[in-house]
Amino acid sequence: MENLNALLLVAQVLLSISLIALVLLQHGKGADAGAAFGSGASATVFGAKGSGNFLTKATSIIAALFFATCLSLAYLASHREGPTSIMDSVVEPQATEQSGTILKQPENVDLPPMSEPATMGTTTSDSDLPPAN
Repeated sequence: MENLNALLLVAQVLLSISLIALVLLQHGKGADAGAAFGSGASATVFGAKGSGNFLTKATSIIAALFFATCLSLAYLASHREGPTSIMDSVVEPQATEQSGTILKQPENVDLPPMSEPATMGTTTSDSDLPPAN
């Protein structure tokens, strides 16, 4: 799936560059009036009228392919496997009792042992931190 995503992304970049180049190669509607007075537009590779038809068809085909890759990338992004956010990938600690008041120290973790949850009004704790206000 990742290879298809990378392939479509490369294709989209290449299509966008070629689409920009084709649009910049085409001459506007006002360029025909300049050709009538001998501006040299009739001496092009495609001829005076041939370039407009070829470039127009090529632009429409590349634009259609560009839109198809955009839709494909959007579909792949919306149907991605795995967690949708960073918070979904966080593992929550397991409780030892059904009430959930005393938490179990996870095995294979280099942390100091957890202290018992303090009750309301008691200020004694085994922590080095000052009491919360």
